[in-house]
Amino acid sequence: MRFATRYMVENWWFELFLPRIGLTALGARGRTRRWQRMARNFFALATDLGGLMIKVGQFLSSRLDVLPPEVTRELEGLQDSVRPEDFGAIRALAERELGMPLDQAFASFESTPLAAASLGQAHRARLRPAGADDTGFADVVVKIQRPGIERIVDIDLSALRLVARRLNRVALVSRRVDLPALAEEFAETSLEEVDYLHEAGSAERFADQFEGDERVRVPGIAWERATRRVLTLEDVSAIKVNDLVALRAAGIDPSEVAIEFANVMFDQLFVQGFFHGDAHPGNIFVTPVEATGDDDRRWVLTFVDFGMMGEIPDTLRRDLQGFLIAVASRDGRRLVDSMRQLGVLLPSADTRELERVMSALFARFGGVAFTDLQNVDPREMQAFAREFGETIRVLPFQLPEHFLLVIRAISLISGLCSTLDPEFNIWNAVEPYADQLLREERGNVITSFANEAVATLGVTARLPRRIDGLASRLENGEIAVETPRLDRQIRRLEGAVSRMVSAFLFFGLLLGGALLHTTEAALGTVLMSVSALPLLHVLVSGVVSGRSR
Repeated sequence: MRFATRYMVENWWFELFLPRIGLTALGARGRTRRWQRMARNFFALATDLGGLMIKVGQFLSSRLDVLPPEVTRELEGLQDSVRPEDFGAIRALAERELGMPLDQAFASFESTPLAAASLGQAHRARLRPAGADDTGFADVVVKIQRPGIERIVDIDLSALRLVARRLNRVALVSRRVDLPALAEEFAETSLEEVDYLHEAGSAERFADQFEGDERVRVPGIAWERATRRVLTLEDVSAIKVNDLVALRAAGIDPSEVAIEFANVMFDQLFVQGFFHGDAHPGNIFVTPVEATGDDDRRWVLTFVDFGMMGEIPDTLRRDLQGFLIAVASRDGRRLVDSMRQLGVLLPSADTRELERVMSALFARFGGVAFTDLQNVDPREMQAFAREFGETIRVLPFQLPEHFLLVIRAISLISGLCSTLDPEFNIWNAVEPYADQLLREERGNVITSFANEAVATLGVTARLPRRIDGLASRLENGEIAVETPRLDRQIRRLEGAVSRMVSAFLFFGLLLGGALLHTTEAALGTVLMSVSALPLLHVLVSGVVSGRSR
């Protein structure tokens, strides 16, 4: 808390106060050194305190898209270079959890950790033959929690809740987000992460989700050697996803990895709804494989560490799909509508000016990669901020429920892909994906309309036969009728049914043609033209019917 207070004051002074009094140049002087010093000090703080502070540093180290490389380089070590625990303490905890000595539980066990993370550390081991036969693999990685980590997490969460309550008293903050609720959402995710049985279940669910997908690999679980504090998984170590030198040495193009990684994550977020919420470079490998079938790709993405997973409700996922389509189509009005549906905007927000802002933003910066924004003329950015900054500042934005991990995941996608390919443009990655969603959306509309049309046409097709049957029964005297005008009513009813069928065909052909015109212009034009025939029948028969009355 002292660290946060110090650097909040420092940044307020240099980035807000000095520019306000006309000393922008003075505030900008030495900015790189200040950021480097802050990152270096945070690295020391995180490694000293451990726990959730390391998680924060890992997240920031992957944000190459928005943070200068001087900062991300200082924090990179937090991804996989956390100080390990004493092996004696780790061994004692593991043997207590498994109920047997490590020599009995495993054929071999390396005392030197493979990696040390914020909540635990991993050791290579080998299953005994019986265990290997049951699981189908022998080489494993054993994750063991740091002794006392649950207490450390509780302290970190208590501090977080305290900060959230204090910041929530600031009107500018409370109007944007319910920080106490956000802190509870983060707390729930963090507490799930210290339960390794929950992680094992998430890993199997993730594997089932990508079963048959040649792009993704997930480690198997050795359930006989799994408890709340010890987890044994298949050893799937390979090339670290951001090791550009190793990727190129293996003949793998990092830019292709960036595109595939973005697509896999988009599938999780916008289609499947169950996604990896901690996809930083320490948790993703690129595994070389033999090419199979028509796919000449010789590698797969291997995900590990399923402690932080997110799940998106169906309604929210549909709203996210609408948001994605709006961004890809550069549609400011649809973007604002989707933001309202997502709950990012309060219902009372006046969005007309925001639509103008979004349209201007798309017109100028749409299609520009995040890494290219630093090459935009600063005067142009300042002019844009002067024109629209006040509009964005006063609009009632808020951070809705279930959004914390979604924002984190999207941030990690952008940051990692920018690391793999400095020219990576997230707009280009989104567009084909959004086009597919848009085609599916149109297809669902047409399918729904066609099903309804078939059902209605079936009913209308049967009506004349049923009416004719009714008339025959009347003529044969099977039904007693008291009114002599029934024949005239039946003729009118037959005419109405005929006009209804024609009207339905008119609207069906017209709507179907309009929907198809954007993708199949020729077919759409033909359908809309043919729709004039049933319309003509409706009009003519209506006039004749009116005269006959």
